[in-house]
Amino acid sequence: MAERGKKTGSRPSLESLEDRLDREDNGLFEVPATVVCARCGDAECLGCHGLLAKSGIVSVVAWERPAMPVILRLWTTARASTRDAEAFFEGLPDGPILPALRFAALCELCAASAMALFAVPIAIAVAPGWVKSLLLDPSARSVLARVIVLGLPAFALLLVLAHAAHGLSIDVGAQRQGARRRTTRALRFGLYACGWDLVVGPLGAVVLALTEGAKAALTLTSLGAGLPTRATNAFLKGAYALDGDEAKRALATSYVGAATSTVLGALVVLAAIVLLLFL
Repeated sequence: MAERGKKTGSRPSLESLEDRLDREDNGLFEVPATVVCARCGDAECLGCHGLLAKSGIVSVVAWERPAMPVILRLWTTARASTRDAEAFFEGLPDGPILPALRFAALCELCAASAMALFAVPIAIAVAPGWVKSLLLDPSARSVLARVIVLGLPAFALLLVLAHAAHGLSIDVGAQRQGARRRTTRALRFGLYACGWDLVVGPLGAVVLALTEGAKAALTLTSLGAGLPTRATNAFLKGAYALDGDEAKRALATSYVGAATSTVLGALVVLAAIVLLLFL
């Protein structure tokens, strides 16, 4: 009895994980969840392009990791949405809209500015006389400055609206196929899809050439082919569990809605530019 009391009153010894696994008949043991990278399994990894594993172990979207520098977060997320589009969008988690909106706006501003910058040497080569007269004429320079200051943000806004409309149209198309609505997640899809324009554009080609070599930059043309369709199908599968014919019908609805919204948005933006420039 004394011996039993001694055992009862004593503090239980710590049991190692290996010993307990050997003791359990079914071999199962509940271990507290640890957030690790979905791709490499490292708990200290910043995200390997911000993927979400199918196993449910979350790796936060790189843009939503404040510990990373802004430029690195921007490029890592944009690259993941383009080079790893199927995995990225199939596992894109729900979350806040504001970070995704900031990502979209910055992507499109960078993409639009890069397009304008790369157009300058082309214009000089094709029409040097026109460029010279444009720079020498004070009134022409004033109009050009207003086009740059107002036109680039307006063009970027149009692209953001087009992508957002695409995302919301996916949600409408999925609902028509009997899926549960996921409006916030669909809007995040559209906003993070703005990364396509950054990576596939001239700025993305330069960054890829510098970081991954000229061969990676040359693959951008083939990479962009069918990218919206592949990404949307992956998102429909991951967010709505839609596949096959149902996914095709939802995809068709999304493209109709996106095209209609883009045309209307373009008209509104063009009207605003005209009013600001000439009134």
